[in-house]
Amino acid sequence: MNIIQTVVNQVIAEAPSAAGAPEGFQWQGLLFPILMLAGMYFLLIAPQRKRQKELEKLQSELAVGDKVLAAGGIYGRVVSLKDDRITLELDSGRMTVHKSAIMGKDVEAVVQA
Repeated sequence: MNIIQTVVNQVIAEAPSAAGAPEGFQWQGLLFPILMLAGMYFLLIAPQRKRQKELEKLQSELAVGDKVLAAGGIYGRVVSLKDDRITLELDSGRMTVHKSAIMGKDVEAVVQA
């Protein structure tokens, strides 16, 4: 316990006093972490949230007959929509997937329309 008290007392003794500290001293230490957090937000978090909102909008606006791309690179045409399940018609049959498996619309179908 004496070691901890000694270390704490040394840190307190070495810390600059408030009277001797220059103006704005407290903010200099916080400026860099605040700028780093702001940069991370605008470079990483904001674009990801935008993409997530666009994907949710696409998934909520699906209609029968849309040509879509599902997870795993599966292309199909929407045959039926039931709650959170979507039935896709493929070249070799039909497949039922969860709505969240739809990653986008078929690029060729969008270009032709």
